Amino acid sequence: MNNAPLTPHSEKDCIFCRISRGEIPARKVYEDDDFVAFHDINPVAPVHFLLIPRAHIASLAEADMRHQAVLGKMLAMAGQLAREQGCADGFRTIINTGKVGLQEVYHLHIHIIGGPQPLPPMLRKS
Repeated sequence: MNNAPLTPHSEKDCIFCRISRGEIPARKVYEDDDFVAFHDINPVAPVHFLLIPRAHIASLAEADMRHQAVLGKMLAMAGQLAREQGCADGFRTIINTGKVGLQEVYHLHIHIIGGPQPLPPMLRKS
């Protein structure tokens, strides 16, 4: 897999904006006027989907108080959506931010990851 981040020049070129607009198909879990949730095309666990705001926000580092309502709504809905996808006993929520955070697509997104078995540790101590 190419680890180079995808940094679109505009919302027009952003793959997640294009999914949000329906220009690229996705297996949607949920959508409303504020955000879309859809299955990751490269899942790392039996349950792996993304929540993205419809508004183009490049990363969590660029989010500010103008985005409070949509980000709060996304987090508030995460548990319900995870349970509906089969995560009855818990799940992991990940927001990769920027180069150091290994963000690959520069449109803020929340990974919801889980399954019937416990997940491995996120980071190992060296």
